Amino acid sequence: MGMKLSNYNFDLPSELLAEYPVENRDESRLMVLNRANRTIEHKMFKDVIDYFDEGDVFVTNNSKVFPARLFGNKEKTGARIEVFLLRELNPEIRLWDVLVDPARKIRIGNKLYFGEDESLVAEVIDNTTSRGRTLRFLFDGSYNEFRQKLIELGETPLPKYIKREVEPEDAERYQTIFAKHEGAVAAPTAGLHFSKHLMKRMEIKGINIAEVTLHVGLGTFSNVEVEDLSKHKMDSEEMEITQEAADIVNEGIRNKKRICAVGTTAMRALESSVSSSNTLNPYKGWTNKFIFPPYEFSIADSMITNFHIPKSTLLMMVSAFAGHDFVKEAYAEAVKEKYRFFSYGDAMLII
Repeated sequence: MGMKLSNYNFDLPSELLAEYPVENRDESRLMVLNRANRTIEHKMFKDVIDYFDEGDVFVTNNSKVFPARLFGNKEKTGARIEVFLLRELNPEIRLWDVLVDPARKIRIGNKLYFGEDESLVAEVIDNTTSRGRTLRFLFDGSYNEFRQKLIELGETPLPKYIKREVEPEDAERYQTIFAKHEGAVAAPTAGLHFSKHLMKRMEIKGINIAEVTLHVGLGTFSNVEVEDLSKHKMDSEEMEITQEAADIVNEGIRNKKRICAVGTTAMRALESSVSSSNTLNPYKGWTNKFIFPPYEFSIADSMITNFHIPKSTLLMMVSAFAGHDFVKEAYAEAVKEKYRFFSYGDAMLII
């Protein structure tokens, strides 16, 4: 049942794709799915605290989005080219994996110029995929000055479904309050609903936070092109689980407390480093773990997630966690009740 791509298709009215976030982070809507009773409740996100007790653990992703979208001009023609920074391959020679748009205009050997003063130049040195390229940036200055220049020239990489221009507020709203370690090209969006005020309330209640790092890459949002999901390959993403985070989670498990993964990225990090006794190991490296039904989860017994688009790997993970039919029912309810979908949308708690 869960192994076929077509099982994850549904009609999503375009007006339900959230173009803007709600004014206050913790005042988005929250749909609560109870797996044992198979019930659906409608709440506000700040009510999430009511489902957790002292000693329970929230696992958050502290990855920070960097301003990965640059706009440059092609030499000679001056054509405007969008460059989306994906991954730094070699800091010493300033080598990056990127996506370019429009891709058809870019060839090996082309130079691109960025900034009004054209102080940043990139040369295309490899064509890796139909849209992907490898660029070498040519820049007079130290590595730190180069990174500063990327931040200065780059803009917040809002998802493509958001058709409006990036606004100044997006730089702050498209980061979670946990964001510390720069490296993501997309926000771990379930974390966007947490406010400082909600975190204070959680602290007073004695709820613990374990922070992991998983740098979200575009592979998370790549289209699945195969009907048989077992043949889909996820792109690798860099992650780290510290000893401190593992200790907090394992203490929660030992004390039979609830472990809540905040988002599909936190869940993927947890499931990528499980010991033989179903506890969490520290880990630093890469993961390309793809979770779809049927799947046995080892660490978290609850999760917070946004509402995902049809046929996405994120929807497949949620279906593996809550049950395919129950998620289908919940999504039909979400469309009927006009919940807001995707990155700036509403949230779901599965317990």
